[in-house]
Amino acid sequence: MTRATWWTALHRLLGRLTGRGAPHPTAAAPSVGRVVLPDHGGVVRPVYAPRPDGDADPGEIVWGWVPYEEDASQGKDRPVLVIARNGRAVLGLMLTSKDHTRNTASEARRGRVWMDIGSGPWDAKRRPSEIRLDRVVQLHPTAFRREGAVMDRALFDQVAVALRRCKGW
Repeated sequence: MTRATWWTALHRLLGRLTGRGAPHPTAAAPSVGRVVLPDHGGVVRPVYAPRPDGDADPGEIVWGWVPYEEDASQGKDRPVLVIARNGRAVLGLMLTSKDHTRNTASEARRGRVWMDIGSGPWDAKRRPSEIRLDRVVQLHPTAFRREGAVMDRALFDQVAVALRRCKGW
């Protein structure tokens, strides 16, 4: 057993025993104790209103647990651009450092639309990032563990325009 696998197993065991532990941040884990909300299906009016207050505010890229589309009981800790709120729920778009332009046709067949947003302080290694436009995730306010960065207003506006175009709003 590798050290990372051992650590993940130990962390999960401690979480189950205490009833309050979260899975290791990089591991997919069941949503036990998590409030999992369905993806947002309605129209979104993106708002730029970042505030360095510890909350997930529109215009900020925050790190949090996002359920997988295929199985909401599984998920991944990832960066999310907050674009709006739906009551207390946070509406956001997932980021990735994986290059999807190499598989554009395959992604399109799956209905996935990605936009290059460059690199920024949300990624410690400053890798180029992409943002997914076809899926608006709706997350409980407690799904986030930290604020990562504030997206530049001009880039946020470009993402908002691309989102509206992608969704036909």
